[in-house]
Amino acid sequence: MAKEQLRLLPPIHELLDRVSDMLREEHVSELRAKEWFTEELAQLREDLLQTTTYHTYDRKKFTDLLLARFNEQIGKLNAYNLQSVINATGTVLHTNLGRARLSKKAADHVYEIATSYSNLEYDLEAGKRGSRLAVIEELLAKASGAEAAIVVNNNAAAVYFVLSAFAKNQEVLVSRGELVEIGGSFRVSSIMEESGAQLKEVGTTNKTHLHDYLDNRSDQTAMIMKVHTSNFAVVGFTKSVSSGEIKTALLDEGDTDTLVFDDLGSGSLHPFIHEGIGDEPLISTALKSGCDLVSFSGDKLLGGPQAGIIAGRADLIQKLKKHQLARVLRVDKMTLAALEATLTDYVYGNSEAIPTVSDIRRDKDDIMSECSTFVSSLSLSSVQLEQVEDLSKVGGGTMPLVELPTAGLVVKHPLLSASRLETYFRSFETPIIGRIRSDMYFLDFRTLTADDQKVVKRALTALDNEFL
Repeated sequence: MAKEQLRLLPPIHELLDRVSDMLREEHVSELRAKEWFTEELAQLREDLLQTTTYHTYDRKKFTDLLLARFNEQIGKLNAYNLQSVINATGTVLHTNLGRARLSKKAADHVYEIATSYSNLEYDLEAGKRGSRLAVIEELLAKASGAEAAIVVNNNAAAVYFVLSAFAKNQEVLVSRGELVEIGGSFRVSSIMEESGAQLKEVGTTNKTHLHDYLDNRSDQTAMIMKVHTSNFAVVGFTKSVSSGEIKTALLDEGDTDTLVFDDLGSGSLHPFIHEGIGDEPLISTALKSGCDLVSFSGDKLLGGPQAGIIAGRADLIQKLKKHQLARVLRVDKMTLAALEATLTDYVYGNSEAIPTVSDIRRDKDDIMSECSTFVSSLSLSSVQLEQVEDLSKVGGGTMPLVELPTAGLVVKHPLLSASRLETYFRSFETPIIGRIRSDMYFLDFRTLTADDQKVVKRALTALDNEFL
């Protein structure tokens, strides 16, 4: 019976004829519709062979079924896989949600450069070929306090680049307590191995003293490396040594050959530490202490695009610029545009315009007031909103011990569990990503913009009307 029904399935060309007007109206290509019908027919054939669900269907019923499904899905056929979502988790640098939001100024600059020709590698004054890094070199130096700097595509690449360029086939001393694994199972030890550098562990997991570095040097030692402890912190009976202390001790002993490289990871250009938020060192502080090179991310505390920035001594940066890996790891024009706009805000005293900086620094009382205004603007029947205080995270492996006092709304519905509510909001026209706390669905307002709140308001109103 099932095999006989297979012959009743409509051909694709017939289905495409039936939806041709709809495709034109919705600006959906025939090829995309053909792909969709092909997939649906394949699934329907499988269902027919395994179940008796459709045993009463004829050609018309099968056609009507497929057309009805298509009508429900056509709005999604032009959707991209990568889409914007609303971050209502309160985690400012949410890795799963793309980390740092760009400022409007940075986004506008990216749009301008991406949709037109630019002087990416053209010296306008000289009228000849130029360097793509020239457009931001001065800004990088000013923002970081370094003699010079170079940009690659992420901080892991920056670490690999430095190790490969200055320590290939030579020893690099690293504290055992800093042999970290970052997201995606990438380990510092593995990156070092790939670069050709030879890892030499010193100290213990919880304590590494200055003499551990100094006493373990050999003729093969090219570098001492400090590593940012991402996503965790070692507390209690601990001891660590700063890159500045190490460099000073080396110079006191007359050792000018061993480089000190500090992988700062998050990379703070805003003085959060001076505002009582975490203990993330400023890039400029690390460099002033005498460290030869530092590296840090562009899309963490800096609040810009994904990038890896290497800053430090001009002679070392010059060697990196001439290295073959510089071309392999270079960034594109859109990254440079976003980074230029972001760094400009730092250099000229407008860091508050950077969303990452402003979101981390938001005051709990201001967030509470925002929640109150939001609730008072709504009139709901079945949906209940409870304003509560909570704690947010910085995220992105940054400041793992820091908790940011925040506020938000617990959403309750008599017919829906917290997990059902989470699914509803995640499936909304613009997905809203909240979090479940104490078996309740929670929307943290720390990371919601004014435009985000308008979408959340529509979602709550729709939810209220749907389950009256």
